[in-house]
Amino acid sequence: MSLVEINFDGIVGPSHNYAGLSLGNLASASHAGDPSYPRAAALQGLAKMRHNMALGLTQGFLLPLPRPNRRFLESIGADGSEDRRLMAAAWSASSMWTANAATVSPAPDCADGRCHLTAANLVTMPHRSQEWPDTVRQLRLAFADAAHFAVHDAVPACFGDEGAANHMRMGTGHDASGLEIFVYGKTGGAFPARQHVEASRVVARLHGLDPARCLFAEQNAEAIAAGAFHNDVVAVANERVLFTHEQAFADPEGTYAAVRAALPEAEIVVVPAAAVSLAEAIKSYLFNAQLLTLPSGEMGLVIPLEAWEHPSVRGWLDGMLAANGPIRRVLPVDVRQSMANGGGPACLRLRVVADPATVDPRFLLDSDKATRIEAIIAAHWPETISPADLGNEDLARRVMVARSALLDALDLAELA
Repeated sequence: MSLVEINFDGIVGPSHNYAGLSLGNLASASHAGDPSYPRAAALQGLAKMRHNMALGLTQGFLLPLPRPNRRFLESIGADGSEDRRLMAAAWSASSMWTANAATVSPAPDCADGRCHLTAANLVTMPHRSQEWPDTVRQLRLAFADAAHFAVHDAVPACFGDEGAANHMRMGTGHDASGLEIFVYGKTGGAFPARQHVEASRVVARLHGLDPARCLFAEQNAEAIAAGAFHNDVVAVANERVLFTHEQAFADPEGTYAAVRAALPEAEIVVVPAAAVSLAEAIKSYLFNAQLLTLPSGEMGLVIPLEAWEHPSVRGWLDGMLAANGPIRRVLPVDVRQSMANGGGPACLRLRVVADPATVDPRFLLDSDKATRIEAIIAAHWPETISPADLGNEDLARRVMVARSALLDALDLAELA
């Protein structure tokens, strides 16, 4: 069995809008009330997937969840007229950020030799807490081969779990046993800490991980207060490399020492606050990037255009490349519609190490399938949505027809 990393990007849903529902997400809050462009957003996401396929990487995708979610409103005895935020929550397209779909542990790390996935409960935010049952349905379809995968329901809601956005994995290779790093926060400050350490420990136990190969690291409270609502806004890892802001962790030196003790081959690339401030890192989403091992063996960093265009960030990146460090390429992509709602390249993907032959092929992307998806988006996705449009029945029908057309095109009627 040949294990490779597959990035499963979320297709941006036809109800993509800027309702500003995510407390602590500064980009989302700053664009609240602006018109969104679902068609452009979805096409930008497909272009990023094509970009990564062109690099020679295996690419998968996950589909938008059913929206508007009338079941959610019914479950709370509401129709949305009582509170516009409840209406907006039922329309949210936030499942596009599949980094929050689940936490994934590859087979080499798990006691039973299978890849384990645990859906995130996302309980901190109402618009996201409704996602996990539909996410589990999709994961159990994509990873239905029980000989190679185990898909778990979300952990109990008393433990807040935000999925892979607060989880990193390091090792000598994707197919080798790795160190799994769970990053948690503590409540305090203006914004909530969304990842509970108890949730991380539950996931580690469910996955059958070796406690000696798990690291539980606290996120810096200053980073949370500055708008790093998930760890992937200030740090990202791939194989032997940890790429991190100086202020990402509560105990940076202790965290680095623990990483090096578990993985002597580790290379830790720290961006000092003197070069790129915490505010600049969060605004540019420098760390909300895909750190990838390319077919050549070198590492590339897929960053948003906003990071590439930021003077301080660009200066640091140019210096890093000139210094001949472990990250050899920087690859900017345009995901501006996602960025405006608080999600960069890393938010849009869930990393799964697996043999592609064991995955339902309907969820694996190729050029022909990408063209088919793009045609559906061009024909059915709304060009623009204002938050005031949410609740409009004509728009609701259009959104539902759009998703149905995508399911039909991909032969995924099971998800209707």
